[in-house]
Amino acid sequence: MQIKKISKFIIGTICGSLATLSVYSFAGGVNTDSVNPSSVSIPVDEINNFAKVYAITKSYYVESVSDPKLIKGAINGMLTNLDPHSAYLDKSDFKQLSEMTTGSFAGLGIEVSRDKDGGGVKVVAPIDGTPAYYAGIKSGDLIVKINGQPVADMTLDEAIKKMRGKSGTSVTLTIMRKTELKPLTITLKRAVIQVHSVKYAMLSNDIGYIRVTDFQQDTVSNLVNILNIMYKKNQHLKGLILDLRDDPGGILQGAVGVAGAFLPNNSLIVYTDGRAPNSNQKYFNNTKGYALDSSDSLSGVPAIFKTLPMVLLVNQGTASASEIVAGCLQDYKRAKVMGTATFGKGSVQTVIPLTEDTAVKLTTALYYTPNGRSIQARGIKPDIIVQSEYNDLLNSWDMSEASYNNHLANPTKVATLTKESDNTPVITPPQQIKTKAELDKRYKEQLNNVPKVVNQNVASIDLKTDFQLQWALNVLNGKPLPVATKLPVAK
Repeated sequence: MQIKKISKFIIGTICGSLATLSVYSFAGGVNTDSVNPSSVSIPVDEINNFAKVYAITKSYYVESVSDPKLIKGAINGMLTNLDPHSAYLDKSDFKQLSEMTTGSFAGLGIEVSRDKDGGGVKVVAPIDGTPAYYAGIKSGDLIVKINGQPVADMTLDEAIKKMRGKSGTSVTLTIMRKTELKPLTITLKRAVIQVHSVKYAMLSNDIGYIRVTDFQQDTVSNLVNILNIMYKKNQHLKGLILDLRDDPGGILQGAVGVAGAFLPNNSLIVYTDGRAPNSNQKYFNNTKGYALDSSDSLSGVPAIFKTLPMVLLVNQGTASASEIVAGCLQDYKRAKVMGTATFGKGSVQTVIPLTEDTAVKLTTALYYTPNGRSIQARGIKPDIIVQSEYNDLLNSWDMSEASYNNHLANPTKVATLTKESDNTPVITPPQQIKTKAELDKRYKEQLNNVPKVVNQNVASIDLKTDFQLQWALNVLNGKPLPVATKLPVAK
């Protein structure tokens, strides 16, 4: 990844359904060679104490510890103590950052999950046109060895890392298949896999559905392509659902472009505010705001999508870049936001290179919606609250930015609504998933609904079980809301 090519981006690292999210900006104008430590007042006593702790650790720790390990730990400790998102990026972290923001990596092209019995890694589905697809890997296959190493004792992340590698190199998988008496040994060559972040479906002849899984370098162009596909199917669409649930973020230009696809040109999408002058930026719906090169992707958006009635779905996993889109479209009243309150990640991290493959990621600003709302530790509140079948379970885990002990406070004051003054409609499902058995059953049903081969442009949806999606469709179809109940207000 060439640092100077990208000015700002957002990245999310998902762990289960909980995302650790950040808005980042590459420091195009920061030259670390010109940073003079003597220009900063350094507390001598504290530095002496650090030197003493360092010497004590080197001399007396139970095991020998290398200098790089101690220094890296000290730097990272200094940064992580500030807030949940500042950190030191070593070579591995920096490489992972690149893969996640470009949406491409060298691998096999399979969607996998951990087998419920822990005996291997289960293939959910191969991705069309990838090495796994051409090698005959099938949905339901159980990977038990990677290059001869059993995967039973590996975490899912460890297994995925072993299947990835340099493009053109080989990896051998040992696979158990229900229709085979003996394990299969298949050798595949890794290739660059481009993961599509925009998928679509038609919920009816005249209502479209778009799912954005994250924001990558090509998200805007992919969105424009899909909007044109929808338009060709029906030039008289009546509504669109934009699904940003569990979208952890991605490239900031992607968020600006996605919001801009549904707004007039030159609309303000988001702005940032911080101590350093270059931390104060405004991003508008124009090529300077969303383009990573000289192309104007949004010029190809059919005009109907600038006024088409929209519902935007959010939940606790909607964060950072996706919150920018939700807050922007809500401020302009361009879309009805439905679902549950979002994650609340509203700070900006600047990635300042130290060497060619290491950097400091430092919180330098907060971002704001066009109307001046800070999302930090507060999130986006939907216009219509639609709880999911998982709501009780999710509420038992505090998955918000505000749950971090050292999170930054929201700088804006908002009047606290009482139960009597909060008129936000609340729609609840007829029943909640409350036990692990019910959760496992629903997860199995979802896996069974995944196509045997993944077409990356097509969204996998199930209207029968997705209560929030059902109500998004109901609203677009003009169905009246049920008699509203009110949520208790947190004190």
